[in-house]
Amino acid sequence: MPENATEVTAAGIARLAGVGRAAVSNWRRRYADFPQPVGGTGTSPSFALAEVEQWLRDQGKLAEVPLRERVWQAVAGHPAGAGRALIHVGCALLLVRDRPTAWLELAAAPDERMAALLPQAMEHVLTARLGPAADGVHGASAPEPAGVHGASAPEPAGVHTAGVQEPGDDHTAGAQEPGGVHTASAPQSARVHTPTAQDLLPSVPLLRAAAELAAGIGAGQAFEFLLGRQLDANPRQYTLTPPQLAELMVDLAEPPKDADRAAWEQPVRSVLDPAAGTGALLRAVGGPAALYAQEADPALAALTALRLALAAEGPRRAAEGPRRPADGAHRAAPGPTVRTGDTLRADAFPELAADTVLCHPPFNERNWGHDELAYDPRWEYGLPARTESELAWVQHVLARLRDGGTAVVLMPPAAASRRSGRRIRAGLLRRGALRAVIALPAGAAPPYGIPLHLWILCKPEPGVRPAADLLLADTSDLSGPAPDASAGPGRPPGGKAAGGKTPGGGRERFDWPAVRSAVLDAWRDRADAEGVSRVVPVIELLDDDVDLAPARHLPRPASGGGASGLGEVRERLTETLRLTTGLVPPAAAPAEPAHRPLTTVGELARAGALFLHSGTAVPGSTAAPVLTEHDVLTGAAPTALPPTGQEAPGGAAADDPVLLEPGDVVVPVLGGGTAARVVDAATAGAALGRNLQLLRPDPAAVDPWFLAGFLRGTANHRQASSYASTAARLDARRLQLPRMPLAEQQRYGERFRELAAFEDALRTAGRLGGQLVQGMYDGLTDGTVTPG
Repeated sequence: MPENATEVTAAGIARLAGVGRAAVSNWRRRYADFPQPVGGTGTSPSFALAEVEQWLRDQGKLAEVPLRERVWQAVAGHPAGAGRALIHVGCALLLVRDRPTAWLELAAAPDERMAALLPQAMEHVLTARLGPAADGVHGASAPEPAGVHGASAPEPAGVHTAGVQEPGDDHTAGAQEPGGVHTASAPQSARVHTPTAQDLLPSVPLLRAAAELAAGIGAGQAFEFLLGRQLDANPRQYTLTPPQLAELMVDLAEPPKDADRAAWEQPVRSVLDPAAGTGALLRAVGGPAALYAQEADPALAALTALRLALAAEGPRRAAEGPRRPADGAHRAAPGPTVRTGDTLRADAFPELAADTVLCHPPFNERNWGHDELAYDPRWEYGLPARTESELAWVQHVLARLRDGGTAVVLMPPAAASRRSGRRIRAGLLRRGALRAVIALPAGAAPPYGIPLHLWILCKPEPGVRPAADLLLADTSDLSGPAPDASAGPGRPPGGKAAGGKTPGGGRERFDWPAVRSAVLDAWRDRADAEGVSRVVPVIELLDDDVDLAPARHLPRPASGGGASGLGEVRERLTETLRLTTGLVPPAAAPAEPAHRPLTTVGELARAGALFLHSGTAVPGSTAAPVLTEHDVLTGAAPTALPPTGQEAPGGAAADDPVLLEPGDVVVPVLGGGTAARVVDAATAGAALGRNLQLLRPDPAAVDPWFLAGFLRGTANHRQASSYASTAARLDARRLQLPRMPLAEQQRYGERFRELAAFEDALRTAGRLGGQLVQGMYDGLTDGTVTPG
């Protein structure tokens, strides 16, 4: 095997073959000719990608490796590490997009010649996009871009990545430059370092493949895919801002665009992210804007600079030149300016007065510089306590705004009520700097178990009277999926449980359209809405606690919506109970235990009587709704969310989901419980979610209801489940079925269908009953319902 051949883990093999990791482990045990590990560890071995591909083809388990998978495996197995490989790819994709003719000429040369010529070509496009290099330092001063209110603008795009390490935490409080220079002492103002020919030589095959991928989906999308896969592969190393949240924060920071003006006519504005991470917030900014970012980790800063540059206008638009509105003023935005350094200790933009600041700061930092920054002029509202790092970020954000500028900061909920921060919160209220506190549902962003807050701030303008009120909004009750108009007795509206709560919660049960609409309406209308928002006079909040938690000032409405709403719930419950009574199964007739010949799902699959598929999709990863494990267990409709452009956590391509067809049987693979769902016409077309196994029977050989019914047998599940870990995992291939002619299968299937309808009716009656009971309790206690 070549010394630097690409290696792949068991998870990568599973993605290539479209199976679960358990299948790969099974292949290693069953097949003596399965490729031997060439690296990794005993618990996480790696294999030569070429050997794995050949074995999969020989076994008929792989027709062709998708190009995007091939490119990703080359990135993951790069000898210099995935972080350095992504930087090389980003530089090459800039060249591919901005100078396609030059790239084609370079790509026609042999590898060594191409590696020798690439640095000069890359230097050209990096200079054009991210600024020139001067005096041996990569990056030089640039004139102030339009829309920046302040003194001389800092030099553009600053990330020096020579000898860069793998990307570390998304918010690093002081990264280590090569040679041991600590970036907290002073920000680095260097643009992305141009790789040398020696650095690029091992990357040339990867760059050719990345260019091929870009030809199909675009340079920006190709880089987004590879960066997204890197972030998904190392979830513990990053604190990410989900794209939906980033878009919401951008919308909150901007007034609505005029309908009679084209986007290019909008004035160029300056937008700063002082804790940029991977650049998600700045990438969500639309229209012409001067983007400024600071990140402590130099590797992340480099990736952010390339990401923003690739997301900017392409060469065709650049060749046309900036459009001009009627006044003749240029509205073209400069390239992104990205710098490294610890923002609180070594601010890279001390003279910047931005129109907008977006920030997802690190939470709960104790070593943020409390002692050495005690007399910093940014603390206009008071020196933050050592435990109040988030309030230090809030004041830094305000210090970098122009007068009247707007900032949106993602905050932990404790920052709204901790006693140690009440003096600073009071100062923000008295001067009108804090304009809104909006509580998001748990699952909006990591840490996913905490309902985070959005703080909207506005820098006070001299001579302008401070605002006399604060908007408080709480969207935590909007965490369930959107209501399903077609919901019936077996499919409750929105899949919510009694009292409006959604079982399971978390990222997969998140209804972003409802949350987004509620937040934007509350901010733009600044009006009271029962249970959602309230405009509170500042004087009411300036007590001993200065508690700004929305939940404290927004009592939740009674479940059921008052007496009239409870009447509707009661009518639905009565009708459901009537239907349930009619579906009660007849009395069971006793019989002797049957001894029937058995077969297994695995044998049926090998015979072609059914096909097996593993699910990988998550809500929001594809345009289609996703049938999740929670949906199968609760009988809810598939979860429909707008696509986010992100991939499924398992690494499956978001645009290649397994789509359900009528008659498919879906079973969860985790938990040890007995559940199976037959896909009907209403569910068909949805994507198969992760932790689910799909069995697609041939209707001429296997009846789907017969299949689903026998799969639910308790003894059947126990013998087909693995109990090697704390959670039981079902091996669907080991599930057993009796051998029966199709006509007999259909007779059993009809009875199983009736049981499923009865179960759905019971489930709906339970939800409605719980909602009615809780609603009565709430109504009686808050006075909206009388006892008589």
